[in-house]
Formats: sequence, C-alpha cells, structure tokens
Amino acid sequence: MKFSFAKPALPSSGILAVTVAADRSLGVLGQELDQKTGGALGRAMAAARYSGKKDETLTLLAPAGVELERILLVGVGKAGEISDLVLQSAGGTLFAALDKAGDEVSVLVDLPSGAALAGAAAAAEIAFGARLRSYKFDKYRTNDRKADKKEPKPSLRKLTLLVAEPDAAKKAFARLDGLADAVFFARDLVSEPANVIYPESLADRTKALAEFGVEVEILDQKKLRKIGMGALLGVAQGSANEARVVVMRYNGNGDAEDQRPVAFIGKGVTFDTGGISIKGAAGMEDMKWDMGGSATVIGTMYALAARKAKVNAVGIVGLVENMPSGTAQRPGDIVTSLSGQTIEVINTDAEGRLVLADCLSYAQDVFKPKLMIDLATLTGAIIVALGHEHAGLFSNDDALSANLTAAGLKVGQPVWRLPMNDAYDKEIETPAADMKNVGSGGGAGSIVGAQFLKRFVNDVPWAHIDIAGVAWAKKDSATVPKGATAFGVRLLDRFVADFHEG
Repeated sequence: MKFSFAKPALPSSGILAVTVAADRSLGVLGQELDQKTGGALGRAMAAARYSGKKDETLTLLAPAGVELERILLVGVGKAGEISDLVLQSAGGTLFAALDKAGDEVSVLVDLPSGAALAGAAAAAEIAFGARLRSYKFDKYRTNDRKADKKEPKPSLRKLTLLVAEPDAAKKAFARLDGLADAVFFARDLVSEPANVIYPESLADRTKALAEFGVEVEILDQKKLRKIGMGALLGVAQGSANEARVVVMRYNGNGDAEDQRPVAFIGKGVTFDTGGISIKGAAGMEDMKWDMGGSATVIGTMYALAARKAKVNAVGIVGLVENMPSGTAQRPGDIVTSLSGQTIEVINTDAEGRLVLADCLSYAQDVFKPKLMIDLATLTGAIIVALGHEHAGLFSNDDALSANLTAAGLKVGQPVWRLPMNDAYDKEIETPAADMKNVGSGGGAGSIVGAQFLKRFVNDVPWAHIDIAGVAWAKKDSATVPKGATAFGVRLLDRFVADFHEG
C-alpha cells in the first residue's frame, strides 16, 4: 500500500476518514466539514451515541453538501491522552474498516487543541498503524476471494494523510515505514510453512540483511559438531534437515568507547513435533512458528541496520527441526553442551532450551557481549500464567529488566517479570548429569526453563523473554492482523534506541 501526505483540504470525492476526540470533539477542519454537511456529522454522532472514544468508528454514507462517497469517523479518545500508540491504533482501525471500501482513502488528521500529540508526528503514527495492520500473508492463495463470491476482496491501495506539515510528516513516517518493513520480514518468516522454512532455508533468508551492512555467517552442521554444540545437535539429530546457526553482526558505532556488542539470541525450531516425546496431533500445525524467537532476532537486526542505529549488535539464532525418527534423541540421553556442562534429556519436547544453551555459550565465548537477551517460544506454561497479553521476562539484572519493561510499554509489547531463585533451580538437579532439561515437580515450568538457561549465562547481564503466548495471534487487533505478530522486534528496537545508542 502506498502512503502520501498532503496539505489539509476537504477532498471533492471518494472516501474520507476523520479523527474525532472524546466528547465528539472535532478539529477546525472537522468542524468545517460538519458545517458543509449541514451538521450531518454531529447529528449522526448524537443518534449513534458515538462519543469518539479510542478506536470507536462511525460511517456516514454520501452526506449532503459534499461529493464524498462516505465519511468514516475514527475515535482517538481524550485529547490529553492521545499518544503514539493511540494514533497507531486509530490507523489500524481505519485501515480495517475501509480495506474493502475502495482503492484510495484520505485521512483528515484534525486533532483538537490540547491534543498530547498532533501535527506531522500524529499523521506519521496513524500511517504507521495502518501499515502494520495492512500485513497479509496470502502468497499461497490461488483464489483471492472467499467462498462467498459476493463479498468484496480487499482493495485499499493508497492512503493520503491530510496534515498541515506534509513534508515533516513524510520524513517522520520514513523511519516508521522502515521499522514496519522489519516487522513484516519477521512475520513472513513465522508465517511460512515448515516445508518452506527449515534450518537451511531460514539461514539463507538471513542473507538479505547484508543489503543493510549486516555481516552474516552461517555455521553448518559440520562446523557445529567441530566446536562442540552437543545440546543443539542432539535436538536436530532426528531430522533429515541439518542444523544451522546464523551469526549476524552489525557494527553501527565504531567510535564507541566500549566496543562490546549487545547480543540477541533466538530459538529457531522450524518445526517442533516434540521428538520422541511427541505432541498430540491437535494443533500441531501451529508448531511451524516455534522459530518465532529467531524471527524476532532477525527482524531486530534488520530494523537496527536499516535505520543505521548507532550501536554494535550481534544476533545469533539456533536453527533446528525437532523430529521423531530412528536417529532421534531419546528420553534419558545425556548430551554435552558447548559450555562443557552435561544435560540429561528427560523430555525431548523441552528442546528449545537445549538450542539456546549452546547459543548463549557461543555468544559469550566469541563476542564477550555487554548484555544478552534471548527470545523463545519456550513454554506453554507461560500462557497459563500470562495468557496472550504479556510475554514472560526473566533476568539476572534489575536494570536490564526495568529497561526492557519500559521499552515494551512504549511500543505496546508488554513484558512481565517473573521470579527466579535457588529453590526453582533445584528442580533441574539429577544424579545422572550436571542438570536435566525439565523440572521434577511439574509446576512453574516457565521459571524452571529460565533457571536452566541461567546456568549457561555466567556473570553477563541477561534477560530471557518467553514469547510463546504472544508470537501468534488467533484474532485481529488494531495493528496486528491474526497470524504472526513479530512480537519483540519493536520492543528491542526501542530498547536499543532508548538505552544503547550513541
């Protein structure tokens, strides 16, 4: 979809969306439009008991006094509470409401006096929200209509934002548009089926980041065996598709006094059957997105490099397929990790932590990072604890946790910190090896998973974000259509911008 910005003027035809603040508050041009239509806007709002609360919509068809086909009123809530997230939500809402209404839509960004965010910045955020909501993964559909032939197919192709400073709005949107590209790149990776995205092909997709100056190194299975990634390779040994580890380096701040990078590590299980501890058939098709953590890391590296962030960063993703076969890892097997620690594999479906363990060790051994953040669809238990509203956050560092929490709130990708301590750590003790990969008691599964990972962290500030409940959406929200969410890309981009650039 194309976006453009123009001086505010009421269009003579087509479809117009108009922002409305709480208590039916219109801006100057909105009031002018109401007058031209003989008060149609005001009467319609009163009749529908429309107040202009956040994301509330109201459609007027062909009102008298103007040549417009229809007017869509989009609520943005209380003027003093209008934020970037509110406006992004408005943009996504109006896109969803008008996607089947026509090819082109104009949006009158006309906020009342006292608005907390207005002008060019507001227009850019509305456009960003519309762009995020416009995502579709339909490349494999050969019929672009649904079964009901009478239902119009999506057709919105151009959105024009009407604002007093169009050039400034266009400039502000450019950065957000680049971030949306990174989000879409990650969403595409998660959305692809497992016969298309497997360790080798996913590794190949990361080569696209070289366009932005990211150095991409792909470690094949022979190399992984040579350096001793026994935990990761144990997961992969049941599959015909060999494992890969991708190392992405972006050096955007060569003048920094501290050259140590921030490190992002992602779980990339391109399909997870559970291995010999096989999952039930119901819902197993969803396990194509068990590589969501790796997609977030790849998308984050894309976002940072594309906007030329002044930061040194490394992204490491461990890519495997967890399959049952005659060569698959068995419950009770003991593997030796890259760190030298041994692991008794009690449950082959607790495989993501084995992949991350070796990647965490590799990040520390090779790059000596100032901090590490790993992301993974690690446990179903996090969904029991937090549902689909928050990602789970675990950390050995209070300041890092606070910064990630703050960044998540700013972009609408919230995380919630859960506890860690020695009592939980005892759950993974076993007489057969240095540790086992699941707990003994059957409870606090997400915490026990984090305690396992912590054993491979040493003294580096570290955070683990369990995104199992937020990597895939079962229903639409304002800026995220159902499907892959790319949760974490915006969070980590903001985290770097606020705390680690310059």
